[in-house]
Amino acid sequence: MYKRVILKISGEALKGDGTYGIHPITVKNIATEIKEIYELGVQIGIVVGAGNLWRGKTGEELGMDRAQADYMGMLGTIMNGLALQDALETLEVPTRVMTVLPVSAVAEPYIRRKAMRHFEKGRVLIFSGGTGSPFFSTDTAAALRAAELNADIILMAKNGIEGVYDKDPKKFSDAKMYHHITQLEVLKQKLEVMDQTAASMCGENKIDILVFNMNKAGNMKKAVLQENIGTLVKWEE
Repeated sequence: MYKRVILKISGEALKGDGTYGIHPITVKNIATEIKEIYELGVQIGIVVGAGNLWRGKTGEELGMDRAQADYMGMLGTIMNGLALQDALETLEVPTRVMTVLPVSAVAEPYIRRKAMRHFEKGRVLIFSGGTGSPFFSTDTAAALRAAELNADIILMAKNGIEGVYDKDPKKFSDAKMYHHITQLEVLKQKLEVMDQTAASMCGENKIDILVFNMNKAGNMKKAVLQENIGTLVKWEE
């Protein structure tokens, strides 16, 4: 069983069947899954995206300054983090939201040593605000936190996708899923596991990634228990 994990959740996963926003029942279901792995004694750090509220690239396409649009996305991750924190604490799971953007009224500033102390005290951590810099995705934030906090693995919880495929399974019926693949192969084939910056960072810091479907009940627990689900992306020399 993994002892410390970074769980990467896309913002889209929080909108449920809707096209936009935060769906309370869906958030509660996600929190229930997280509680299951928390009760195993696993230290959990969560990085959540903001695609259900805003995407920096969308703003850029609309003519906005990219940096401005990315900062809006960072604020969206804080909103999602607070929603997830509320759902977890309703289930009596002690949770702290930490952010690299100073929003002291609602979240703690991210400080590595303080985060480690929270882990020691048995608290779930939600890392919001991305990396704090524009032009970087929340995938990169997950890779950065995993490296800083010596996580065993990054659990990439996908919204309805079983793992890593050789091509888009939503477009191609003959797409084949990998069960094991190296990060070098991911980079060479430009597979959509995470963005290239994040994948490179994971390779350099010897961090494995497990890509799995978070919409199946019990999958988070199976992932932590190292059962055979999804795609394991391993680093190599």
